[in-house]
Order: sequence, then C-alpha cells, then structure tokens
Amino acid sequence: MATKLFVGGLAWATTDDSLKTLFSQAGSVVSAKVITDKFTGKSKGFGFVEMSSDAEAAEATKKLNGQELDGRTVTVNEARPMAPRG
Repeated sequence: MATKLFVGGLAWATTDDSLKTLFSQAGSVVSAKVITDKFTGKSKGFGFVEMSSDAEAAEATKKLNGQELDGRTVTVNEARPMAPRG
C-alpha cells in the first residue's frame, strides 16, 4: 500500500522532478506532482508525493518536514481525502 503525502510551501520554480529528488532521500517514490493552475500553468505552491510504503512515508514526514527546497521551507503531512464539493 502506498501512502500519499501533502507537501506545502513549495516555491513557484519547484518541479515534479525536484520534488521527487528530495523525497528519494527518504525512500522509494511512486509519484511526485506539483499542483498547477489550469489556466496559467503556474504552481499553486503545493503538491503530493506518493511513497511506496507507510514506513517510508513516515520517514519522509519526519526527515523532510521543515527542510528547504528551492529556497522555501516545506511542510510535509499525510494527505487527507478530498472533501466532497457541493
């Protein structure tokens, strides 16, 4: 089972690849995605990383929360399910 992590505080210049490279320090990354605005293509300042195991996700949260990436301090938490929209 893979665990999805929320990564906040990303710099506008952060890419999927740089996010994946950072999280590779904590284990095997299944996917890394910076969320972008659909009209401008500019980063919204957050993204999601999916780790291959719960243990690796816990290690990534512990090791990378508060670390610097592209000049910004990032926050790492377990992702919550998306709330239903009305």
